[in-house]
Amino acid sequence: MIDLTAEVAQAVRDSRIREGIVVVCAVGSTAGVSTIEFEPGLRRDWPELMQGIIPAGTPYHHDQTWGDGNGYAHLRSTLVGTTFTTAVSEGKMTLGTWQQIVFLEFDNRPRDREVRVQVMGE
Repeated sequence: MIDLTAEVAQAVRDSRIREGIVVVCAVGSTAGVSTIEFEPGLRRDWPELMQGIIPAGTPYHHDQTWGDGNGYAHLRSTLVGTTFTTAVSEGKMTLGTWQQIVFLEFDNRPRDREVRVQVMGE
C-alpha cells in the first residue's frame, strides 16, 4: 500500500484547473487504487481483510490456466478497481480530512508498475 495523495495533489496544482476531476489509474490487472485513512492500524487491517475475502494460497481456475498462482490478485483487483476519481473544486481535490489515495499491490511477485494521473476541467 503506497500513499499517492501528495503526488496526485501536486498534479492537480500543476494542471492549474479550478473545477473538474482527477482520475488515478493503476495500469495492470493485479493492482488497485482506492482511498483509506493511511494509518498503521488500517494498513494492517486491509491485507487481513483481503486474505479473509479472497485468500492467497487457494486454488483458482486462473491458476490452472496460466500456472502463475496469482488468481487471487486478479480477483482482488477486480473487487477494488484500478481507478479512482474525485472532484476538483477551487483547485483542490475533494477528499475528507482522513482520506488518502492509495495504490494497492496484490500480485505474488515484484512488478514494475505505472500509475497514471489525468486531470480534466477548467
